[in-house]
Amino acid sequence: MANLLEVRWHGRGGQGAKTAALLLAESASDAGKFIQAFPEYGPERMGAPVQAFTRIDDEPISMHCHVTNPKIVVILDPSLIGSSVDVTAGVPEDGIFIINTGTSPRKMREKLGVEGGSVYTVDANQIALDNIGRPIPNTPMLGALVKVTGLLELDSLVADTERKLSERFAGRPQIVEGNIKAIKTAYQEVKGE
Repeated sequence: MANLLEVRWHGRGGQGAKTAALLLAESASDAGKFIQAFPEYGPERMGAPVQAFTRIDDEPISMHCHVTNPKIVVILDPSLIGSSVDVTAGVPEDGIFIINTGTSPRKMREKLGVEGGSVYTVDANQIALDNIGRPIPNTPMLGALVKVTGLLELDSLVADTERKLSERFAGRPQIVEGNIKAIKTAYQEVKGE
């Protein structure tokens, strides 16, 4: 399992962490990878902290447990940093953090309290508002993740996401188009250090 990549998504109910984890996994599967994607939440309501997980590998994945040592952490809501949720738990020294914020990567590194690894930021809420009309940051964060990691080709992610969202939002092409624009915009605007 040397090629196993684990991603942990931190967000709040209604921000699309589960959907993003699934879209990433499905796109990786379409690219020939083995995948797992699942959320962790109970009876929480909209706005409560949630986690979702994605595993991607070149070989079949036999473990079935939470992701405890993610290489990549995607934070959909920066207010979770420094809260009762430890977004840095289990992340290796060379881990990657991608955060939905207009704040600089340097300031977010300080807020996270991490010295190693990489910290990236993108204002996914604003991108979502501009392109979708609602501050749902999940698809812009997918664009940022693909840019930062090179895990998938942007065109592959866009085509797969467009197909999946077209099924989900049949008859509402403006939602699909807005999400695709949001992915592409975040891909271009993500900043790192």
